Amino acid sequence: MKKMQTLTVGLGERSYPIHIGPGLIGQAALFAGHLRSGRAAVITNETVAPLYADAVETTLAACGTRYFRIVIPDGEAHKRWETLDRVYGELLRAQADRGSVIVAVGGGVVGDLAGFAAATYQRGVPYIQVPTTLLAQVDSSVGGKTAVNHVLGKNMIGAFHQPLAVIADTKTLDTLPDRELAAGLAEVIKYGAIRDVAFFEWLEGNVGRLRSRDPDALAYAISRSCQIKAEIVALDEREAGPRALLNLGHTFGHAIETLEGYGAWLHGEAVAVGMVMAARLSARLGRLPQADVNRLEALLGHAGLGIEPPALPVDAWLDAMGRDKKNESGRITLILLDRLGTAVIEKNAPANELNAFLSGR
Repeated sequence: MKKMQTLTVGLGERSYPIHIGPGLIGQAALFAGHLRSGRAAVITNETVAPLYADAVETTLAACGTRYFRIVIPDGEAHKRWETLDRVYGELLRAQADRGSVIVAVGGGVVGDLAGFAAATYQRGVPYIQVPTTLLAQVDSSVGGKTAVNHVLGKNMIGAFHQPLAVIADTKTLDTLPDRELAAGLAEVIKYGAIRDVAFFEWLEGNVGRLRSRDPDALAYAISRSCQIKAEIVALDEREAGPRALLNLGHTFGHAIETLEGYGAWLHGEAVAVGMVMAARLSARLGRLPQADVNRLEALLGHAGLGIEPPALPVDAWLDAMGRDKKNESGRITLILLDRLGTAVIEKNAPANELNAFLSGR
């Protein structure tokens, strides 16, 4: 892709653009309209800072914006209250005010934590997402979900807070490790599985191009994923209904991340296994043809992802899943599949079937 694409998340007065393309970090015009206060805090991590922080700050300076940098440790294990408190301290020491703009430069951990800091510092300040991983570009930077983890559950402490803009520079994927690229492909595959079987079929035919980082293939995958997410978020900003469909694989996946220890599995790796578990359970309940399960497993495998869950006690699964944010009245809510391209919210999955499934019976 040589040209920038721009999509819009339509949320009335909170609507914002998603810019997708190569070299966008250096385009001052994309930032300038969101920096009216002339002050910005760049939040990034120890891995991304040497790669892209200077370039972002050069662009901010070209906009006439004064900036300071906050660097946090890398990894899911650091998406916690202690890191957030450190960020608050840095903002306070720099005398950041309500007009200061936070610029989140990094993957999902940086975006989620910086977004939550923006949602809560002085009761809310504006922020811009500059995602540098595939998973962040297709999923976590879009939609306004912000959070930190708790030892008992992933993303349990958070807020909805929409960014001013998402600036997804696809050139940043050149430095992304293969494992991180595969983790991002899990979320891309999710979009096809829940809403667009034609996109799923395209992924089946082009997963090799994606793994080899073909720029045109990546550009299409990112833009289509963002289109699907933007459409769903515009319908249901705060996940009162259909937005929950975006969580295919996440009930099982978040349980894996929590129980195995944050960072042992990348988020996309856990989601990939969670999607397989949701598909297998869907087939067990007579909802999904086994052929569709096989296709999902094959595509995830071709994307470089594992598909088998860790061996965990049934009680541990149920305890972790029992704290999922989608649950109501003590019942576990699951996102299941009726067929590829059609996901459903299941609030009444038979407990005996779920128990048997988790125990391998």
